[in-house]
Amino acid sequence: MTYRAPVPEMLFMMRHVGELEHAIDDGTYPDLSLDVVENILQEAARFSAEVLAPINRPGDRHGARLCDGAVTTAPGFKEAYQAWIGGGWNALAGPAEYGGQDLPLLLNAGCSEMWNGACLAFGVAPLLTFGGVEALAAHGSEDLKQRYLARLVAGEWTATMNLTEPQAGSDLSAIRTRAEPYGDGSYRISGQKIFISYGEHDLTDNIIHFVLARLPDAPKGTRGISLFLVPKILPDGSRNDVCCTSLEHKLGIHASPTCTMIYGDGGGARGWLIGEEHRGLACMFTMMNSARLSVALQGVAIAERACQDALSFASERRQGASPSNNGNGMVTIIGHADVRRMLATMRGLTNAARAIAYATAAAIDRSQRCQDATERQAASDRAAILTPVAKAFATDIAVEVASLGIQVHGGMGFIEETGAAQHLRDARILSIYEGTNGIQAIDLVTRKLTLSAGETVRRQIDAMRQIGEQLAQADCASLQAAAPQIGKAVDSLERATRFMLGALADNATEDALAGATPYLRLFATAQGGALLSACALAAHRATSAGDNDPANAGRVQLARFFADNIAPSAPGLAEVVVGGAAALKDEQRMLVD
Repeated sequence: MTYRAPVPEMLFMMRHVGELEHAIDDGTYPDLSLDVVENILQEAARFSAEVLAPINRPGDRHGARLCDGAVTTAPGFKEAYQAWIGGGWNALAGPAEYGGQDLPLLLNAGCSEMWNGACLAFGVAPLLTFGGVEALAAHGSEDLKQRYLARLVAGEWTATMNLTEPQAGSDLSAIRTRAEPYGDGSYRISGQKIFISYGEHDLTDNIIHFVLARLPDAPKGTRGISLFLVPKILPDGSRNDVCCTSLEHKLGIHASPTCTMIYGDGGGARGWLIGEEHRGLACMFTMMNSARLSVALQGVAIAERACQDALSFASERRQGASPSNNGNGMVTIIGHADVRRMLATMRGLTNAARAIAYATAAAIDRSQRCQDATERQAASDRAAILTPVAKAFATDIAVEVASLGIQVHGGMGFIEETGAAQHLRDARILSIYEGTNGIQAIDLVTRKLTLSAGETVRRQIDAMRQIGEQLAQADCASLQAAAPQIGKAVDSLERATRFMLGALADNATEDALAGATPYLRLFATAQGGALLSACALAAHRATSAGDNDPANAGRVQLARFFADNIAPSAPGLAEVVVGGAAALKDEQRMLVD
């Protein structure tokens, strides 16, 4: 199926969730206009449809290949990448000082969704480079910045993130890769890293690896980890002592090379310290937080692609009569109520995830660009609490939506030729990499809820409640009908939040952790429902003011569907959060037995 970037919906959400116009007016986005944003989105949509979408299916079938330590990407990938950087897309949000366009992250979020919607395996490489630029710009020495940032910003070189080792997955305290000072300001890196996306490829001449390793005198645990920049090609043009020894054979994203990397097989790979010794994890978190929002956008992207394909199939596939046409003749399957329910669920979850991701991007923009220090800090806290929610929810629903897409296709969805199966295979990694969704939930509960002594999450809940109150007061029957369930979802979140904060205050950490994952889903359900409601309110206002865009009626109906069919899960999730810990302890004993 052909991918069509939903530019009107993206722009609408940027305006009414990301508050684009407000940010333009108050100087947060200087020299930007709605026309410029729309033109950039339209051009990105054209590029994604004409250049990236055609390499998606061939890339899945062909995959990346390794021969004598060199990786060859799938046919068309190298040419597509050169066209992509030639269009300046990698530099869109990059710092102007190093050749970037310094455009908002909110705008780049829309473009990133397009790259990944057209070809997820392609989008993995820029995702890591974006994060590498942020980490180097924030923590690198001036020498490293001058030597590497401009090339990374342009996309002439790509970046990788090297954390995982065979014995060290989510538990980074178990890292064994070593870094020995060499006496000239550089270090010799030795060790093995696994699951390294685009660790070796033919898209660019050089690859800049960001590697976590331990110095000889490093303390135990995560406090003894340092971060190093290790280029594939050294400044003098010689090859560094780093190589790819194998590629993983994966369920999905076949065209994205997932590498096992060996450092120092010939005496030690040369690397340079980023930030302070033993403070590498703090530096890497800059890259990881960038990547987590990018992965959330990957989830939105694959869900959007699955929605489009399922709707297209359901609108064309004809079979037996439906009660809706009184049993007369063959009908397209979209005439069946259950098919419409699946399609509406897919669309509701996808748009809710997009809204949360765009809200996160807008908060990050304000935290970095706003002139007022108090507002900048509030935005930073808001971004901190939304990031794990965006990453986990968008990637969880990507799997759910892709699975529903297969169901809509029926037996044809189980056949590779339709493409529906690829969406599910590609989506499955998203809830695992860049911090599993369980880790996102733990981060939300143990680190983010307590920001500003709980005031950040309370402000977020208050904002959701205000939207629910606006629904109740709207002069629109559908919006008024949505208000009770959105209100119940927000009430449920408030109840669960009080429980979590109380458990943490009482040092009942295990009770809090037992409910962390359902709490995150509850948070996303309330937040997603509130943001879709905000979009519906804006759409209704536009219609009342004479805007005849037919999409506005759909936005109102989607918010109503979400309120009636998805938001009602919130009270049940709250029950699990509050009362599930004791049963989980019993379950642990049962599993051990």
